[in-house]
Amino acid sequence: MEWGVTENVSSSYLFSATRPLLALEHFRTPYSTAAVSRGRGVEELRALEGGSALLWPSAPADHARPTAALLGGDGTNPIPLFASIVADIDAESLLAAFGGSWTPAVEISDLEGGHLASIWRREDGTVFLPFDPDEVQLNLLSERYHQITVTRSARRLRAVAMRAYYRSRGCTPRPVRIWMRRRFATIQARSQFPRWPIETCLHDFLEFFHSLLQSIVDEPVPRIASWPNGHTWALVLTHDVETSLGVQALDPVLELEQSLGLRSSWNFVPRRSGVDRERARALTSAGFEIGVHGLYHDGRDLESAAMVRARLPLMHEAAVSWGAVGFRSPATHRRWDLMPMLGFDYDSSYPDTDPFEPHNGGCCSWLPFFNEGLVELPMTMTMDHTLFVILRHRDEQAWVRKAEFLRSRGGMASIDTHPDYLADDTVFKAYRRFLERFADDPDAWKALPREVSAWWRSRSESRLERTGEGWQVVGPVAGDARVEYCSEHERPLSLHATAILQQCA
Repeated sequence: MEWGVTENVSSSYLFSATRPLLALEHFRTPYSTAAVSRGRGVEELRALEGGSALLWPSAPADHARPTAALLGGDGTNPIPLFASIVADIDAESLLAAFGGSWTPAVEISDLEGGHLASIWRREDGTVFLPFDPDEVQLNLLSERYHQITVTRSARRLRAVAMRAYYRSRGCTPRPVRIWMRRRFATIQARSQFPRWPIETCLHDFLEFFHSLLQSIVDEPVPRIASWPNGHTWALVLTHDVETSLGVQALDPVLELEQSLGLRSSWNFVPRRSGVDRERARALTSAGFEIGVHGLYHDGRDLESAAMVRARLPLMHEAAVSWGAVGFRSPATHRRWDLMPMLGFDYDSSYPDTDPFEPHNGGCCSWLPFFNEGLVELPMTMTMDHTLFVILRHRDEQAWVRKAEFLRSRGGMASIDTHPDYLADDTVFKAYRRFLERFADDPDAWKALPREVSAWWRSRSESRLERTGEGWQVVGPVAGDARVEYCSEHERPLSLHATAILQQCA
């Protein structure tokens, strides 16, 4: 991703920083990187009009290691953090060079409630974070928190078990596989992080950070709204078609979606599902989208960089034949370092939170994000197979509750279903009722994944510019985007982020 900042300071910026910040890029907050580091081991974000600032360490103390912590650990509903955290004694040494009177304002504790560090505040309102906010974000999006919370031996054992499962899958009867998955699900459901079905930590942290920005400037902090044309949330329908049986079961699902004025994306396996070019073209001509769902659906596409390079030519050949620009990894296998090698416009292999897949975890985001030049579109709704086969739900209420939550937080409700599972009457009726509930919602942007990816790219290439009447969007999304302010996002579901901010005041 290209950073949306320049070296020139003007009235079109609110802040000046010593380096780019992911959170500011996420919000498209107007800032520049004209500020020069003072060489004190601290980065700085300062309001251009002077006054208070936001500080954080440019590098952790030599002995600091990434750790799991709780922001606001002395209050209710703390925000989980995974980052290198500077202890109070090291923070005091860093802050002495800035002068003034510094006091600890918010406690950061370990998972047992023991004190780790503090957010510090100076009398002029300047705030020091004892961690790098970019590290907090990236450790969640990339799932590096696994390296902090799970031992190396446990990670290796899980990888070996996953490879063994997929290599024996073809000779294991399906009823046996289902029985094994259900038994294992009872263990997976005990996972403490990310919480399922909703994990709010990343977005609570981003709202907390945005509120900190508001505390150091004397005017409302603007940002570019997440969705176009006045929509406040997004509904994205996707399907994975893994076999020829899935291809044969397409028509009832297509007819249902078309009857409700909806469109969806269909991810096919080039060397397994047996879809031909004519069928793919018929789908795209009807307004649907085609994506690539690995090569063989054997769980090995992202096994190594060498495997990616070996399989990419055939996957790209299928993408060209189908007119596909998106990728979804079979069984949501994913590796942060390898995903950009895929060369697709977007990927949709990361759940926001899912303990039940062989590759469990999640990116904790219900909005798109970048991994280098790749747009990631997280799956935010529990898959039909997990919900109805493994967990044995009987209706759509779990989908409805999650979608309503995402609607309240301005997120993307991205659902993944399979036509061969939808052939079951109970599942099909549940899917139909779910679609009927939201099909006419005027606040929902009912978009294809490729449209969401294109929007997110264009939004990242746009900026906010000050005018005599306030702020306006300039760039590719100028005609479709809306300007938001911090006060518009004080939602009841993120009160704990607000409570932590109040401790900083």
